[in-house]
Amino acid sequence: MTSFRVDQFPFTAGDVRGQIDLDPRFSNWPVVYALDGDGSVYVGESLNVAGRLRQHLDSPDRRKLQCARVVIDETFNKSVCLDLESYLIRLLAGDGRFQVLNRNDGITNSNYYGREQYQSTFRAIFDELLARGLFTRPIREIENSDLFKLSPFKALTQDQAIAVDDILTGLFDDLTSGASSRIVIQGDPGTGKTVVAVFLMKLLSDIKNADLTEPVEGDSILSEFFVPGFPELLDNFKVGLVVPQQSLRKSIQKVFKHTPGLQASQVLTPFEVGKNDERFDLLIVDEAHRLNQRANQAAGPLNTMFRDTNIRLFGQDDPSLTQLDWIDIMSKHQIYLVDGAQAIRPADLPASTTQALVDTARHESRHYRLASQMRVAAGQDYVRYVRGVLDGSVTTRQSFDGYDLQMFEDVGEMRAALLEREREVGLARMLAGYAWRWVSKKNPDAFDIQLDGLGLRWNSADTDWVNTPGSVDEVGSIHTIQGYDLNYAGVIVGMDLRYDPDSGRICFDRANYFDPRGTTNNRVLGITYSDDDIIQFVRNIYAVLLTRGILGTYVYVCDPPLREYLERFL
Repeated sequence: MTSFRVDQFPFTAGDVRGQIDLDPRFSNWPVVYALDGDGSVYVGESLNVAGRLRQHLDSPDRRKLQCARVVIDETFNKSVCLDLESYLIRLLAGDGRFQVLNRNDGITNSNYYGREQYQSTFRAIFDELLARGLFTRPIREIENSDLFKLSPFKALTQDQAIAVDDILTGLFDDLTSGASSRIVIQGDPGTGKTVVAVFLMKLLSDIKNADLTEPVEGDSILSEFFVPGFPELLDNFKVGLVVPQQSLRKSIQKVFKHTPGLQASQVLTPFEVGKNDERFDLLIVDEAHRLNQRANQAAGPLNTMFRDTNIRLFGQDDPSLTQLDWIDIMSKHQIYLVDGAQAIRPADLPASTTQALVDTARHESRHYRLASQMRVAAGQDYVRYVRGVLDGSVTTRQSFDGYDLQMFEDVGEMRAALLEREREVGLARMLAGYAWRWVSKKNPDAFDIQLDGLGLRWNSADTDWVNTPGSVDEVGSIHTIQGYDLNYAGVIVGMDLRYDPDSGRICFDRANYFDPRGTTNNRVLGITYSDDDIIQFVRNIYAVLLTRGILGTYVYVCDPPLREYLERFL
């Protein structure tokens, strides 16, 4: 559609002046530019790029950059440039070669005339910049990486942007008045709860460290906070991001290491919060439904730590205290991101506690609902449909145009189809419920899962399994995949879920469920979990597994009656 060119030159005052003589559009035309050097990169757009580059040369942070690349096209307008700018920022953050110096004041995601055609040109521009060394990897590899998926440089959906803007306004009002606050952001799988958490961490850091001599970009949706008064309120402001799941926590820490203004040490376990010497001003808690109540922990020493933390914070080991109480007492302000239907173990917060948290936030008008589906191409209806199929509330089949949803009679055929998707788009992985013992943990040569003559092993890595070499030949459990995206998910529904034709219900088979903490009774609180209790967690697990795939989900069901039942819907 367009005929662009990329002008590349040293980032010096003399070279910038020289470009004006070569092309008058350097002083009066909408363009996009990138400045890089010394491991850092900055991307911008301007109608007067020569003037903007001179401003950067006056900046201590920017003048150290060495190379300028300017993308010029006769058909570009302001909307196109804003879109291309955000496109390049997101890909540079995901590539990982450079630290992106742009502040996180709201990347534009607006529609405009001819956007689809222009975006095809963006890929050609990327290829040119890749050839010139600005990028190190092709787009597919970048977009499949955790650095890209968990990057704070995201174009927010409308409901995310409204929530972030309102949350910041309320937070700064509370900081001014000295009031405490508790905010709840609620959303189904794929609505971008983790995106909002990471985005807020970067945004608060950028506001706190804002150079107020820099011109404010009026087109950014959050530019109103980069003015005098707001950075001062964040002086000595201590903020942390709490992530209960080990694998997701490690991935976010890796992203923070690559992001200016953020540190991996800001990403915390609940136990690290409890033993901190200083109270936090703000704690943001991702996947807050995975916080624990007092129960048998995943490792023996954690039971002692739970008791000691209660005593340290409250002066006694009250069994009714949860990690939610730790967060509350260790911070003046809290932002909880929750989805009660993703609790997967008895040790997770009780549904009543999560619901009370949501109800209180609603009553205080500090509750925000995320509805736009960012992960599954089939949309939000698919997430609700899957949950309804598993709990029996869905009685009629629904189709999802453009989404590759298939059931397989042979697990080998499903694996072959997934390997083909892996070659085509990458990030195609097999997942399963915890219906097999983890034999290969002690005997790496043994197979954990044997079906239809095919031997398979559980995930060999506990953290960042999705991106681990060899993961395409393994099967991931819920503990390695919750919070992550795949392009295609191949889900094995084990014998832990069965269908009873007489009652017409999906039921739980305890004899075929092997999560070590999945059925443990809570002796401390005197709770015994029945099969009806545990099936809630198992249904949640399979709902999570069945909603990981962006482009498609393949399903193999072990129990013949359940397979026959699910074929009515999938």
